[in-house]
Order: sequence, then C-alpha cells, then structure tokens
Amino acid sequence: MIHSISKIRVRYAETDRMDVVYHSNYLVWFETARIQMLDQIGIPYREIEARGLFLPVLTVSAAYKRPARFDDHLEVHLFMRKKPRARMHFEYEVRRGEELLVTGTSSHGFMDGNGQAQRPPEDLLKKIEAAWSA
Repeated sequence: MIHSISKIRVRYAETDRMDVVYHSNYLVWFETARIQMLDQIGIPYREIEARGLFLPVLTVSAAYKRPARFDDHLEVHLFMRKKPRARMHFEYEVRRGEELLVTGTSSHGFMDGNGQAQRPPEDLLKKIEAAWSA
C-alpha cells in the first residue's frame, strides 16, 4: 500500500456564505494529494504528460460527514491499496486532527493524446513497486 498526506489550510475563497467549504473543493484537494504522491514516489505528473500519457478521472465520489470551515488546517490522506494495471485507484480521507470530515475514491486510466487506453510504462510500475515496499 502507498499512503501519502497532503496538508491544506482552508482559504476564504473555498467557502460559501455559511462559512462551509464548497463541496467541489474536496475534489481539487484529492487532485493535490495525487500529484504530491506521484512527486513523492519519483513520478511527477508533468513527466507522465511529457511522455504523451494522461491520467483522466474515470470515476470519482465523495461522502461528506462533517463540514470543513475557513482557516481549518486539514490533512488529505491518500491511499493506493491496489497496484495499478490499466487503472489507478485511490481512496481519500480528509481529516481535521482526528476528526474524519470526508471520504472519497477516484479511478484513473492511462490514455494517450487520442484518448486510447494504454498500459502504464514499466519504469513507472517499478517506482510504484519500490514505494509499495517502503
């Protein structure tokens, strides 16, 4: 399993009139966590795109348990529990301290610039394997 944590401080612009984080911002934070995890294991997303590959979102979901508010300090926990084949699957937990606010999932497929499904490159799989063992 790969586990990574991204730290977020809720900006005023991310909240609504009720001082609650607007729901779509959690999906942006999920993306932030994915990009940070890829950086941490040595596969920057920019490098993936430089090879002509993309990881579009195929599915995404979020379950809202408690609201986050302006100026909260949050952690977005990302988990990769399955090794990728043609798709990468992620699970997320957004926490304020020990309090669980949101859970989510997303899946992403490797595709070329024409939208054709691709297998992940072997060197990328090796880096995931190395991070899995760490």
